[in-house]
Amino acid sequence: MSSKIVLESKLISKHFHDPVDIKVLHDITFSIRESEFVSVIGKSGCGKSTLLYILSTMDTDYEGELLIDGISMQDKKEAQLAKVRNEKIGFVFQFHYLLNEFNVLRNVMLPGLKLGKYSNEEIEHRAIEKLKILGIENEALKKPNQLSGGQKQRVAIARALINDPIIIMGDEPTGNLDKKNSQIVFDVFRELTHEAKQTLLIVTHDPEFAQKTDRIIEMEDGRIIRQ
Repeated sequence: MSSKIVLESKLISKHFHDPVDIKVLHDITFSIRESEFVSVIGKSGCGKSTLLYILSTMDTDYEGELLIDGISMQDKKEAQLAKVRNEKIGFVFQFHYLLNEFNVLRNVMLPGLKLGKYSNEEIEHRAIEKLKILGIENEALKKPNQLSGGQKQRVAIARALINDPIIIMGDEPTGNLDKKNSQIVFDVFRELTHEAKQTLLIVTHDPEFAQKTDRIIEMEDGRIIRQ
């Protein structure tokens, strides 16, 4: 296994102050290495999604330290964090958040166009490559509302991959899918770690999904109880 640490959480704690002070995360410490497929499990309300918001740099109101690609996210301005999110992190959510006014290809290209690192032609080429990896290149010119649930989620994964992120974070990416499509999405993730050395951190309610990942981080009441 690669020894490169992609993401590191050091003693991260989080309080909600509404209306009273409640500590929702307690000294969360772990690291994820390159090409690891890690799942985060725990009952509803245990802090999984709260933690994911912090790890994805969306929430900056916490104590402790977050390092992405060896760089501390502390004291970074919002514009710098937005750049980190766009360059280093791919997101896959429970809902695909695809835009129906654009076709599949354009949806996949959007984060690449936003980043502006490559020409439009290059981004289009890369988007087609990602769709091929996910076996849905034939759907490139369809609108998202013409696709099945499982196909939509694969488009969302292609979009998450467009900027070659160092880590993909997923929040319940199979939460809306039936067993068959959940398995398809899992197989896609597994292939990405094996073939493309992609690092994955997936929050899930699905114990079967978690069991098949490389490592499980289990949370309870805002703490990690095993990893």
